[in-house]
Amino acid sequence: MHLPPALQKGDQVAIIATARKVQRKELEPAIKLLKSWGLEAVIGNSIGLENHQFAGTDQERAADLQTQINNPNIKAIWCAKGGYGSVRILDLIDFTPLLKQPKWLIGYSDVTAIHSELQKIGLCSLHAQMCLGFEDKTKETMASLKSVLFGEKIKYKTKGHDFNQQGKAEGRLVGGNLSMIYSLCGSPSAIDSDNAILFIEDLDEYLYHIDRMMQNLKRNAYFEKLKGVIIGGMTDMNDNTISFGKNAEEIISEMLQTYDFPVLFNFPAGHISDNRTLVLGQKVTLKVNTEGGQLSYK
Repeated sequence: MHLPPALQKGDQVAIIATARKVQRKELEPAIKLLKSWGLEAVIGNSIGLENHQFAGTDQERAADLQTQINNPNIKAIWCAKGGYGSVRILDLIDFTPLLKQPKWLIGYSDVTAIHSELQKIGLCSLHAQMCLGFEDKTKETMASLKSVLFGEKIKYKTKGHDFNQQGKAEGRLVGGNLSMIYSLCGSPSAIDSDNAILFIEDLDEYLYHIDRMMQNLKRNAYFEKLKGVIIGGMTDMNDNTISFGKNAEEIISEMLQTYDFPVLFNFPAGHISDNRTLVLGQKVTLKVNTEGGQLSYK
């Protein structure tokens, strides 16, 4: 896998919208943050565009992303916001220039679609906080992003959890938003789980949806090939009038307990206040014991 080079002071970081619309004034905190890190924000043409809920048409959003991919002066691409819409532009983008000139793509949630596509061509990317809303996150959230962007090695430790499954595994870190992973199944952008460690998180889903998505991944033999699973925030889950009878963690644990690989719950990433940066595509080591878990990068 191609690992983009570490950023240097003075480098340019493009801010774009691949999904929902964003106004430039909403980006002022992110622009100031980049400046405090010694980086220069470059505002993409998709910012300020409106096409119903989207940041312009699919063609306009795709053109902006392609421009930033092709521009040799841009060293990282930071997605401003999620929502929905990234999958609509995948087939309009030529990602291959990134093989000659790798650069970080930063985002999570809906951006999972782009992360998956990048892994298909062999490029690592960052499952990390987007521009909007970072002020409400923990200081560790943005500190982890800065550390990775500037080339520092990261290691995470978590506390024990009743549903953790002990063990040690090595593999490529893949995944992101569970709903997006599910929606990509059967497409050219489907995540490759072979010898991988899968990270999943989700927001505002019905509990039976969580069960249905996990059943789908199982029937597609995703879990048969995995080396381990990490579960982040399963936030603001919904139930029906007649209760499903289990919470999201119980649904996932019940599905995974028949597999002989480590499983780590309550990892600080996803739609939660502590949203740590993950380098997708890179080889990691996952250790889980009675005291908790550890995720480290090679």
